Amino acid sequence: MPPKITIIKDKVLSDNYFILRNITYELTRNNGEVIRQKREVYDRGNGATILLYNRDQRSVVLTRQFRVATWVNGNEDGRLIEACAGLLDNDAPEACARKEAMEETGYQVGEVEKVFELYMSPGGVTEVVYFFIAPYNAQLKKSAGGGVDDEAIDVIEMAFDDAMEKVRNGEIRDGKTVILLQHLKLSGYMD
Repeated sequence: MPPKITIIKDKVLSDNYFILRNITYELTRNNGEVIRQKREVYDRGNGATILLYNRDQRSVVLTRQFRVATWVNGNEDGRLIEACAGLLDNDAPEACARKEAMEETGYQVGEVEKVFELYMSPGGVTEVVYFFIAPYNAQLKKSAGGGVDDEAIDVIEMAFDDAMEKVRNGEIRDGKTVILLQHLKLSGYMD
């Protein structure tokens, strides 16, 4: 049986780029005990991520970009190696993944496979990320990529084994990217 939740207070702390709320609620446990909790919840919308792979070359296409939150948390230059991703805005998840692949990497992908949808930080962030993979080849490259507007994205094509080594040695530390690389490995896509 789902828990009973009673909202006591729902206060918007910030409505700048995304919405930060302070929520006080009562949760009724299965034994009938009621506990009061106060949490901050960050609502940034849902997103999609896509990892491009080439079985014949045993390679993947990743991006590198500055992430201010990682820099604030001690990542020396703030840049992360990642699978391309973006917020859904008003797009369906697959449409968003395709759009982000084109904008960030320059590849106009054909066949796309949804692998799962996950909460990435459910303790305080509402976002669900939709995960996709898609094969790529040189004929699908339509532009240089690099992002749009205020983005400064480097496109990186690398051997799959090198990407997995970068996960092991800590050079790739982005959760969604590690999950997608491990999915390719565990599913036998790169065998």
